[in-house]
Amino acid sequence: MSTLTFSGHDTFHCRQFWLKKAYDHVAMKKGFNDDDASLELGVGRNMVTAIRYWAKQFQILDEHDEPTKIAHKLLGEKGWDPYLEDEGSLWLLHYLLVTKKDGASTFHIMFNELIKERPEFNTEVYTKYVHQAKDETINENTLKKDFTVFYKTYYADFEDKDIEESFTGILTELELLKQKPKTVIGADGKTKEKNVWLIQRTVLPNLPNEILLYAILDRHGDSRSISFNQLYHDQNCPGAVFALSKEGLTIALERLADSSDGTITFSNQAGVRELQFKKSMEAVDILAKYYGK
Repeated sequence: MSTLTFSGHDTFHCRQFWLKKAYDHVAMKKGFNDDDASLELGVGRNMVTAIRYWAKQFQILDEHDEPTKIAHKLLGEKGWDPYLEDEGSLWLLHYLLVTKKDGASTFHIMFNELIKERPEFNTEVYTKYVHQAKDETINENTLKKDFTVFYKTYYADFEDKDIEESFTGILTELELLKQKPKTVIGADGKTKEKNVWLIQRTVLPNLPNEILLYAILDRHGDSRSISFNQLYHDQNCPGAVFALSKEGLTIALERLADSSDGTITFSNQAGVRELQFKKSMEAVDILAKYYGK
């Protein structure tokens, strides 16, 4: 990533209907700096800024606050899934968020880098990693606040005092982020329980074939052959972004090939593991097929 971004959301994580609100607001030729923007969007002024920020991070709006092509197709009046009722839409948005160039850095770092370093982490582990691997001058409080926004995006906290607030993260249904207790030894030599976060690379039976294929074509659209290692190890590859284990990715690719009527094959023999395409495909056409079912 060429530009690191750890702020801009005013510590608000993206709520479930914010992207639709942002799209409709801009589609009506209204701006986020308008005097009545807060009233039109039904939120406080700080949240207006956050809605705009997240709409850009999820690639719903471009740098000029104009709706992107995928925003029109997904959230438009006759869009594929304007109210994000299909879980596949959440996987798609997750992919768009993590892979955005010069986007929200914590999300990119988590799924592209830290997941490979250590699947278990907490705030201290994350801030230490960023300082050592990226820039030691980044303000620690800024990193901690951004980390909180990250986990609230993915994690529904059943023990949160504000129950309604704990379920507002747009991507909680994906269950990509988990919390687990861990026994640690304190400075006094006594053992105690301390919660840590976990992103575990695993098998994902609920990841739609078409969303996986979209992610592959989005990165390798002109390739007729893609190695397993590229799909598992590369930056923004599906193996990392979707937190798939090697077994999980293998199963997903085999399932993808089986559903393709022979146009896609997955070779997994004699040490050669690669995905092959018998014809060129357009990523957006795959999404149209998925939502057209």
